[in-house]
Amino acid sequence: MSKIKQEVLSANETYATSFGEKSLLSMPPSRGFAILTCMDARLDPAKYAGLAEGDAHVIRNAGGRASDDAIRSLVISHKLLGTNEWFVIHHTNCGMETFTDEIMRELLASSLDTASVDDSGWHDHGAGPGSREGDYIDWLTIKEQTDSVKADVKRIKEHPLVPHSIPVHGFVYHCETGRLVEV
Repeated sequence: MSKIKQEVLSANETYATSFGEKSLLSMPPSRGFAILTCMDARLDPAKYAGLAEGDAHVIRNAGGRASDDAIRSLVISHKLLGTNEWFVIHHTNCGMETFTDEIMRELLASSLDTASVDDSGWHDHGAGPGSREGDYIDWLTIKEQTDSVKADVKRIKEHPLVPHSIPVHGFVYHCETGRLVEV
């Protein structure tokens, strides 16, 4: 068993011993809203948005982008579980700003091993084989945070499965200060 797996299972054991009344939480989020945000490990939506377990749906992906799957989750969140307000939260210093679709496609074509980045850009150190399957994916990279938030909020609001009555708010979380800045 890996060290990380052991740490996760140990932490879970500690958590489960005091789980108590959390078993009574309802499936719909008690505060009736959802957050779409980035998977970046520096972001803790529970802390920056004041959430407790059961309060809100948190949907995470690379960049916090309004992908088809993120919109699928938001629609389920509303239609079946009653959320009636949504937040799109991107963040400063996001890794999705450090590459383009073309860079990602070429790195994957070279090998499937982890790449590295330095001042001169991304570098693949793998021995291959890679795959051209990355050519068929829109990686939803980010050129500028404010623009990407606006584009994602617009896409969500204009989606035919999203009721016009749902407020969709856009923010950039500042990793340097912990503050949310409305876009």
